[in-house]
Amino acid sequence: MKTKIVITVCIAAIAILLGIAVGSVNIPPSDVFNILGYNIFGLNLPEHINDGRVAIVWNARLPRTLLAFIAGATLSVSGAVMQSILRNPLASSYTLGVSSGASLGAALVIFIGVTLPILPMMTLPILGFTFGLATILIVMAISRKLDIRMENHTIILTGMVFSLFINAITTLMFALYRESMQRMIFWQMGSFSMRDWHTIYILAPIALVGIFVISRFKWELDVMTFGEEQAQAIGVNIRRVKLTLLIIAAALTGSTIAFVGVIGFVDLVAPHIVRKIFGSSHRYTIPISAIVGGTFMVLADIAARTVTAPIELPVGAVTAIIGAPFFAYIYFSKRKERD
Repeated sequence: MKTKIVITVCIAAIAILLGIAVGSVNIPPSDVFNILGYNIFGLNLPEHINDGRVAIVWNARLPRTLLAFIAGATLSVSGAVMQSILRNPLASSYTLGVSSGASLGAALVIFIGVTLPILPMMTLPILGFTFGLATILIVMAISRKLDIRMENHTIILTGMVFSLFINAITTLMFALYRESMQRMIFWQMGSFSMRDWHTIYILAPIALVGIFVISRFKWELDVMTFGEEQAQAIGVNIRRVKLTLLIIAAALTGSTIAFVGVIGFVDLVAPHIVRKIFGSSHRYTIPISAIVGGTFMVLADIAARTVTAPIELPVGAVTAIIGAPFFAYIYFSKRKERD
């Protein structure tokens, strides 16, 4: 197990290095390390490294790559939690409508021009996060009204129906405000471009706290994997644990979507790969999903800005190209097992 973890961490480090080094201007890894040493530890720079390269690495590629890693980590951990709680390999925050809610919040900003009186520059992230979190709270409230035991299938079906309802509202806004349609479509596809250190300063603490709190529930998640009746029999408060974890997972997803747009499938792919390689114990599933998801997102971002350079692809399109066939594989393999 230790060997697998070391290999995973090394792959993640290599992916981050590539994310910083590869682009329209390729920068040798040695220069990357020199620039990082200069900015972090105050070391002297070699004469051949000019201010332009320092700006590219420190002000553009490093925050972008770190943001991609953090976004992949939060989405993957959120997906791992959803799949464990609902005991469904296809479950995710997107299934429960978090992305739809965040998209509606973004639509209010982009189409109608809603702005907050305090911190107007943070209107889009705040409304995206708020609407995403509100969606999961509404879904849970409706599920409780329909089924006091809050069975998994009730939550999933409620989330899917409510997500369709929100998407219908967003589609109506597309029809009414066509002049801003292109900006909204680009936001929905997701991107890490034009992001700076301020985004990292806000999102990184949210990610660390959320993942840490979720990791504290690793025992409950392990028990719930075997079924809610067994978990309840040994003293797990199913409703409280389920509600708490779903809200935290939705908060992680909503925060990420609010800053980078809607990026799908990483929360489906990464946890599934981790369980295949490392097993189902959440002692490993939660932290390793964060590493694998972050690595996957960094590689997807590299592909998005290099495959069709100088034109940059939406990173959500890249993850969908990889994730959609993966989604179909999981669905049909599970169906074959049931048959």
